[in-house]
Amino acid sequence: METTKRTRTAARNNRTAGRTKPTLIYTFGGGRADGRADMKQLLGGKGANLAEMTNLGVPVPPGVTITTEVCRKFYELGSRWPNGLQPELRQKMSWLESVAKKGFGDPKNPLLVSVRSGAAVSMPGMMDTILNLGLNEETVRGLIAKTDNPRFAYDAYRRFIQMYSHVVLELDHKTFEDKLAFAKARAKVATDAELPAEALKQLVAEYKQLIRAAGKEFPEDPMEQLRGAVNAVFNSWNNERAIIYRRLNSISGLGGTAVNIQAMVFGNMGPTSLTGVCFTRDPGTGSNEFYGEYLVNAQGEDVVAGIRTPKPVVEMKQEFPKIYDQLYRIGKHLEKYFKDVQDVEFTVEDGILYMLQCRTGKRTAAAAVGIVTDFVREGLITRDAALLRIDPAQLDQLLHPTVDPKAKPKVIAKGLPASPGAAVGKVVFEAHRAVELTEEASERVILVRQETSPEDIEGMAAAQGILTARGGQTSHAAVVARGMGKCCVVGCSDITVREEDRVFKAGDLLVKEGDYITLNGTTGEVILGEVPLVEPQLTGSFKQLLQWADQTRRLGVRANADTPKDAQI
Repeated sequence: METTKRTRTAARNNRTAGRTKPTLIYTFGGGRADGRADMKQLLGGKGANLAEMTNLGVPVPPGVTITTEVCRKFYELGSRWPNGLQPELRQKMSWLESVAKKGFGDPKNPLLVSVRSGAAVSMPGMMDTILNLGLNEETVRGLIAKTDNPRFAYDAYRRFIQMYSHVVLELDHKTFEDKLAFAKARAKVATDAELPAEALKQLVAEYKQLIRAAGKEFPEDPMEQLRGAVNAVFNSWNNERAIIYRRLNSISGLGGTAVNIQAMVFGNMGPTSLTGVCFTRDPGTGSNEFYGEYLVNAQGEDVVAGIRTPKPVVEMKQEFPKIYDQLYRIGKHLEKYFKDVQDVEFTVEDGILYMLQCRTGKRTAAAAVGIVTDFVREGLITRDAALLRIDPAQLDQLLHPTVDPKAKPKVIAKGLPASPGAAVGKVVFEAHRAVELTEEASERVILVRQETSPEDIEGMAAAQGILTARGGQTSHAAVVARGMGKCCVVGCSDITVREEDRVFKAGDLLVKEGDYITLNGTTGEVILGEVPLVEPQLTGSFKQLLQWADQTRRLGVRANADTPKDAQI
């Protein structure tokens, strides 16, 4: 994993070129990149890290990054592209074709791309993504001829149409999901991966009928598809959920999002293809264990959106040992290089591993404290650096209560522990209802969903805890809850959620909206009723960190309290 002399020279030359010749679009892949990790303000976190991984020799699919400066100009010009973007995009797409050895829109050897957002600060799931862009009636036939795998081709096509229709054409996502659910029922299968090629081909036709019925037309020209996707990503910078996320996380001063256009690699090509998300350390506890999840014969959105409950990454040791070893080595190399826990997305196409993203992993406060103290012991960072990495507001999470170990709770279900701690509250099934009860009635609530989506962000912030029936420990619900310091249990297959009826079933028990439940985010247990909680103890890594702070500080702190107990606390 050592950087080669040739790569270092290329990286140095590109840095010089980047300073002297301003460009709207930067390239990465093919052994070299125009950008680097410290260009997040211009390339966004995703684009900057893709460039850095390329320069480190990590296997990254090639692509291009449209800068955040273009997004800023897009808004200044009233949602129009700045001069020069269109011809430069065509030029850079030609470069991408030459590196990928495929043609964008070529019916015999089609290049498909993903189009993803990328702000300078990570905002997981808040902006838009489109996969498999470049497919149409001609290129899907070319993909079938090239891969001899019609099931894979039509699966990619139906995913593209569904995503594009929702993100660009602004059609209701649920109508497409309903068609997909009906197709599975018609074929008598339980999951998307079991749908045969003919069923998927029929689904594609039904999706296009839905689009026409809505008075719109699905574009066949790949460049038109690309232009629509780029506009949609720019527009998603100011969608409601992104604005709420920036407000909740005090993110300000950013000009916009970058757009990353990257050659697709496919985790849904069959039994030797897979996709997943992993962390180089456990983001819930901070323990030095490779942590994550994967799905065989799937695409990345299946993991992140929580549509299917994935397998823990440790099972890859037995199922795909060589891939696991390579993934582990790359992850640990990136952690050591960036000197922080890495959240990485990966895809394996027919046995070949590709890294799609790396970023600093979001973690609970307990994990953050444990990780920085471990890093100091391992010699990766200094004590001063450790203290500066901890957000003082985040330490408040460590002062929240947990389930009383002496209690004898009635456990009604168990899911995956996604974010530790405990939460007690009334069950609600809609994000806006969580906000209403919290703000208007000062109620404590638990948001229960089949799976969360980015649109639920405000309700998640208002709730004491989150419970989902589907999804894994790297799903949207889990990642966002950890970042917020919320107790969260995901992938709870023991419950059946009927959101429209405002109830969920756990065995024979029916839990209605307004009933109290308790979540134990450390064990994944769902408990009926209100369970006593206990105050946390100042021990372990937290105590060590505060001792370092005492040794470093130059200010004395005094507190005002009304009672002897408050003063002691």
